[in-house]
Amino acid sequence: MNTIQTIRFGIIGTGSIAQRFVSGLAQVPDAQAVAVFNRTASKANQFAELNQIPNVYLSLDELLASDIDAVYIATPHPSHAALSIAALNAGKAVLCEKPAAVSLAELGEVIATAQAMQRLYMEAMKPPFFPLYQTIRERIAAGAIGDVKFIRAGFANPTIPAGHAVLDPAQAGGGLLDIGIYAAFLAVDWLGAASEVQSLGRIGATGVDTFASWQSQHASGISQLYCGLDVAGSGEALISGSKGYVLIHDKWWNPARATLVTASGEREELAHAPIGSGLNYETAHFCDLLRNGLLESPVLPHAKTRAALQMTLHARNALGHV
Repeated sequence: MNTIQTIRFGIIGTGSIAQRFVSGLAQVPDAQAVAVFNRTASKANQFAELNQIPNVYLSLDELLASDIDAVYIATPHPSHAALSIAALNAGKAVLCEKPAAVSLAELGEVIATAQAMQRLYMEAMKPPFFPLYQTIRERIAAGAIGDVKFIRAGFANPTIPAGHAVLDPAQAGGGLLDIGIYAAFLAVDWLGAASEVQSLGRIGATGVDTFASWQSQHASGISQLYCGLDVAGSGEALISGSKGYVLIHDKWWNPARATLVTASGEREELAHAPIGSGLNYETAHFCDLLRNGLLESPVLPHAKTRAALQMTLHARNALGHV
């Protein structure tokens, strides 16, 4: 049992997702942001002032040498692995935004470092920690829809402004690693790792995937997934079983409403509106793991992080990403 009471976070990055994380901390008992790092002084100071964070660091080494228990990494995708490794080597627990890495080799190095340093590492994949998702898991575990055999999920948003990071190949942009990774997680969570992936899609003018449709064979069934940046698409998800199905309504990765339908046609409406920014649920879980001395989440183990990344990268490679 860890003796840590209040978990002291150092925030790496000062963008919108970092702001959502810090806002969510207000809903997490005994956790607080005590430090922030950004190499640009104006950004670091503005973020710290807005969120009443007492310590500002313009050097990563100084942040990692400070009196913090964990870091939350909220920087562009290509930096995730290197920052995670640096923090783990400094003896800090790591909660890293998705995707955990942009290659399987990078992810392997992160996980190996976490194991060698005996430090907690978790990808910040938020859906499984929402109360509604947990309710769905409980209902399915109780046999409400039988054995899960099929997953369908996706989302597409054509309103991305020019110059956004998701359109920049240098920042590992594209729909697959940004929003498609959520759908890949859903498939892996219910069906296991993919053994075969078939992909179609297109690369846009900036050189990133602007639409992808991929279907996969898994240990327990089949998934059909899509994501896009140049068309509009709903954010629903279907979990289909041998005796019924669950439809998680838009946007499924921030689950608030779902409909459970049995094979006989009986319908049950499930609802649990999230509180806070939504990131508070994954953070509370991470803090509990840290307090209890655990090195890996039983809800989101490293194997699931790897399996979701692997099928996403397979689709990216099939579309022409290198």
